[in-house]
Amino acid sequence: MINRDEMLQIDLCNGQVRVMLCETTETVQQCADIHETTPVCTAALGRLMTGTLMLGIMMKGDDESVTVTLKGDGPMGSLVAVADHGDVRACADYPQIDIPLREDGKLDVGGAVGHTGRMSVIKDLGMKKNYIGQSELVSGEIAMDFANYFTVSEQQPSLVALGVLVNGTTVLKAGGLLIQPLPGCPDEIIDQLELRSPMFADISREMTFASIEQLCIDWFRGMEPRILERTPLRYRCTCSRERMEKALISLGRKDLQSLIDDDKGAELICHFCRNKYKFTTEQLKDLLAVSGKGRNT
Repeated sequence: MINRDEMLQIDLCNGQVRVMLCETTETVQQCADIHETTPVCTAALGRLMTGTLMLGIMMKGDDESVTVTLKGDGPMGSLVAVADHGDVRACADYPQIDIPLREDGKLDVGGAVGHTGRMSVIKDLGMKKNYIGQSELVSGEIAMDFANYFTVSEQQPSLVALGVLVNGTTVLKAGGLLIQPLPGCPDEIIDQLELRSPMFADISREMTFASIEQLCIDWFRGMEPRILERTPLRYRCTCSRERMEKALISLGRKDLQSLIDDDKGAELICHFCRNKYKFTTEQLKDLLAVSGKGRNT
């Protein structure tokens, strides 16, 4: 299957406004398949991944990544997404919970995530210190929470639309839009964008009728939209046996020895892709020996 998910970076009004417009349908479907999510959890994780990808695209260095964590008071517990440019992965404490629809018949993402809590953003810039930003959840619907994060933590007023259209276990459409007026942008341009904002409100449903390229033309007609860059998007986990070995070593010699004494081996499961890594008692002994060498150097 050809992955058609991509991020468009768009310039409006000759550099006055930055726009990111993306489709993430297949990326969200893969996440839903891995975690066997209910529709409301598919929508929540899909919105989170789409917003995190926008932050990931802004990262410039090859080794840079961004992690976004939502800790709300809803039954899903903590939600985490990590983006490295166009690659993303995500997980939740309880990705299979289900709750009733809202009164308007839509999935209650805010109820699943929680209406109060915090959003934290960690940008790994490949240096000793990471950038950490935090903001309060304002709705748990995620799009408004990203907009609030940009305004509060990055002092960048932003319009954010995120949507996932789900039918049972099938993701029909998913995508997102980020609009950021740049410094010096005239008020009349901002007013135009605000007048057009109702068109973006149900973005996933709009994407069922037109491609993101066509939506770019339709939504920003008269504002000189110009596509500057296209980035393919995909769900990709970076776990490996080597990383799991390091995780076991990081437990410390006492805990490793306890696993060895139990003589049952160990099994580690990746939170993001659910891959299982099994270690025999003999392999654990080898790791204990490696950890001892590291300690003596």
